[in-house]
Amino acid sequence: MHTHAAYDYALIRVVPRVERGEFVNVGVVLSCKGGDFLEARVELDEARLRALDPSVDLETVRNHLAAFTAICAGGAEAGPIGGLPQRERFHWLTAPRSTMIQTSPTHSGRCADPVAAIEHLLGTMVWPQRAKPV
Repeated sequence: MHTHAAYDYALIRVVPRVERGEFVNVGVVLSCKGGDFLEARVELDEARLRALDPSVDLETVRNHLAAFTAICAGGAEAGPIGGLPQRERFHWLTAPRSTMIQTSPTHSGRCADPVAAIEHLLGTMVWPQRAKPV
């Protein structure tokens, strides 16, 4: 029997024109204290983002999104935030912002495997849903 641990997650969003409030979900950041787990997975669909703003600076977006994975990994490459404990890094990443890169409100769940949980969240919340054949 698998033991289940509580986790918290937030969706990572790109809001290319903040004044319009339109966004594309591009990733998930998940923290599971019981599993000593903090990870961000990012999958940028450039075509979907360009549909909202054809002039979006994709290089800047990619650089900012890379910071999520670096901060989750921790260490010197993540700058001063990388030295914080995992839980504090999660809270720093998910703090409300009014910038081009934002996160959703934090949600909670329970899982036996945080890697499977983050994959499930990517599949249901980030990847475009495909039309089912008739």
